Amino acid sequence: MQSDTCLRELYTLIEQKHAQWAELSAMIWKTPELAYKEVSACSRQTALLRDLGFQVSTPHCGIETAYRADSGEGEPAFAFVAEYDALPKLGHGCGHNLICTAAIAAAYAARELLKRCDLPGHVVLLGTPAEESGGGKVRMLERNCLDGIGAAMMVHPSWRTTPDTGSTAIRRFDVEFSGKSAHAAGAPELGRNALDAVLLLFNALNAWRQQLPENARIHGIILDGGEAPNIIPDYAKCRFYLRSTEEKWMDTMEQRFRNMVRGAELMTETEAKTTPYQVPYMSRKPNQQMNAVYFDAAGELGLNPVIPKRSGRGSSDFGDFSHKVPGIHPYFGISDHEIAGHSTDFAEAASTEYALNQALKAAAAMAKVGFRYLTEEEFRRNVERDFAASRP
Repeated sequence: MQSDTCLRELYTLIEQKHAQWAELSAMIWKTPELAYKEVSACSRQTALLRDLGFQVSTPHCGIETAYRADSGEGEPAFAFVAEYDALPKLGHGCGHNLICTAAIAAAYAARELLKRCDLPGHVVLLGTPAEESGGGKVRMLERNCLDGIGAAMMVHPSWRTTPDTGSTAIRRFDVEFSGKSAHAAGAPELGRNALDAVLLLFNALNAWRQQLPENARIHGIILDGGEAPNIIPDYAKCRFYLRSTEEKWMDTMEQRFRNMVRGAELMTETEAKTTPYQVPYMSRKPNQQMNAVYFDAAGELGLNPVIPKRSGRGSSDFGDFSHKVPGIHPYFGISDHEIAGHSTDFAEAASTEYALNQALKAAAAMAKVGFRYLTEEEFRRNVERDFAASRP
């Protein structure tokens, strides 16, 4: 089948069920659910997938709001990946209602075209909860969720359409300093200032930023700085995120960070407790063979893809997937101007008909990647070669 004919058929298959996709996206957008609490979102998706003829298993990998849906069996198998958790206060300010809608539409279209062409192929859909710092995919990998799957893919809304340019690994830490309280005016010499330790740690990290490579980032906030100005704080707490696109940098960054915490302890005669916060994510390693197919298909569908000047700086648990199997996490635009992710503007944009239409075009582009992987042995070999070359 010619490439342009394949893409047109996939998009037509998706558009024929436009009303179902619209209903799903709107329902999930209107009932945002936080990490590991996506009960309604999971239930609605799995019900729809059963109606579409998929074999569905949920709970999956020991997680109540995770699922797996299959059509076909054996290898090669290609996985479309769905996300559907929301953000505190912002609802779907990251547009995950569109992610799961696009994933299901893509899986359905790829499956239907395989049937029309009388071709074998194992289509898998993985419902992955808790991307927003909860590490759903990391937990699912611990239960071998990608065993038997050759490659995986998802698409994510943005203000513009781009290929996957990668993402940073992330490690998050809470640091608590314990000192000794005293009257700040009457007897300051009796105190040991925990807040001073936090401020010294911030100063050390701010100085360190001058020597960080372009691929690294560090940022933090103060969570607790004391009770009153005239009481020397005997307790203070801060939280930091360490990021890099290079896995080899993460151990180096963590060790230096811990050394700075120790330095702040020594300078203030306080004691520190450093605790990992939430689940660490690996960097995302995009497969360039899959990226190229998505980029070309997005252009044919009128999504106007562009190539960003630099790689991505956010973090996602799909990064861990991309180290296990070939994968990509490209983007599709849902606005005609730049808007920030994780914002009320983005949440509003994610509910529009324009955003849905863009998501369905992205779904067709995603379906084409999956269809080619399942039906073209040479493409699979090229994908595997690129994946092998990207590994350390």
